[in-house]
Amino acid sequence: MIESLLVVNRGEIARRIIRTAKRLGVRAVAVHSEADAGLPFVTEADEAVCVGPANPAQSYRNVEAVLAAAKSTGAQAIHPGYGFLSENADFAQAVASSGLLWVGPGPDAITAMGDKINARNLMAAAGVPVAPGTTEPAADLTAAVNAAAEIGYPVMVKAAAGGGGMGMGIANDEAALRTEYDKVRAFAERMFGDGSVLIERYFPRVRHVEVQILGLADGRVVALGERECSVQRRNQKLVEESPSPAVTPELRSRLLAAAVRAGEAVGYRNAGTVECLLDPTTGEFFFLEMNTRLQVEHPVTELVYGVDLVEEQLRVAAGLPPTFDPDALTPRGHAIELRVNAEDPKRFLPGPGAITTWTEPTGEGVRVDSGYVAGNTVTPFYDSLMAKLIVSGVDRAEAISRARAAVAQFQLAGPKNNLPFFAELLDNPEFLSGDYDTGIVSRMR
Repeated sequence: MIESLLVVNRGEIARRIIRTAKRLGVRAVAVHSEADAGLPFVTEADEAVCVGPANPAQSYRNVEAVLAAAKSTGAQAIHPGYGFLSENADFAQAVASSGLLWVGPGPDAITAMGDKINARNLMAAAGVPVAPGTTEPAADLTAAVNAAAEIGYPVMVKAAAGGGGMGMGIANDEAALRTEYDKVRAFAERMFGDGSVLIERYFPRVRHVEVQILGLADGRVVALGERECSVQRRNQKLVEESPSPAVTPELRSRLLAAAVRAGEAVGYRNAGTVECLLDPTTGEFFFLEMNTRLQVEHPVTELVYGVDLVEEQLRVAAGLPPTFDPDALTPRGHAIELRVNAEDPKRFLPGPGAITTWTEPTGEGVRVDSGYVAGNTVTPFYDSLMAKLIVSGVDRAEAISRARAAVAQFQLAGPKNNLPFFAELLDNPEFLSGDYDTGIVSRMR
């Protein structure tokens, strides 16, 4: 097993990785910005190094400072968590070139899946269903208009290098397309340094379902079930559950097999997620993108499959076999994750601030992965995620019941937070039925 690990992230995911590392006897080293010096992950690490000011480009995304921290602390491996440098192929290569172990997929897989058009084409060649769309970037507005006419409206205008629900627009007609194309292109150039745009069929009623895959050290790719991620605001997830209430055993078999093919197509190693759009009417699913990292919502898979995905990541990186039998993966029960954000529960606008009260819920089937404690301040420099409230039960009904109780117990004051929204959602008839789609939040508002 790896002996020392540098965690290049912050908040709840850094704390969560450190927890597993310490359980395994792995020395955990944290990097942090000046703004995060007082957060729990810094004090819980065996050693911590400040790598720069609050601006992520000068700290968490500062490759030179991060590699210097690895060298000065004698770290053997680097875990990037999610966001920041986690899907940066150049950084992954720099880590390997420095003689360190990279806890993630290889640079080639990151590059192959990082460009949405290239990824779509690779998946189509591997027999993974893809939605109708362009096979090369729409070079200009005329090309976009012609592509949309061929695909049929409505269409999604997407940044080819985008991710995380960013860089997307919906066009119901040519006039809207002309507006959205310019907006998405400008956003993509500003945020990703790549203005390439693709045009894809947009499905007005659709579910967002993803599959957790793990590329093992021996070359095999296995699937650890699916997650339902359709409760979203601004195309960004708020709630995830596993298994999906929309997926039948027959559909699950096809979905998981396609995800494995996707991983095999790029020689995938370590943890990754194959995201798909599911048409609830026809049961058809289409490849959306592949996230070449650990997902925010990985805990629901851990609870249903009884595995520690961070431990499995470390084992793959070290060339070790998994702790489980890949041929005997058996899901048990149901799990739901609620993303507790520092945001207005009505309009979901960020609401950072000092935390005056923080009391986490406890009880059977309740897990909280948090990045803060009372006395900390949620700053405006980073994502608004404060904690993940994860509940599990023998079935969906029990998980929902436990989620209601846990939300009521969670005492949080200071920053604005979305716990009131979750209380509303957990009593919403559409959510309770399991027959919901990505429009559920907009219908609630």
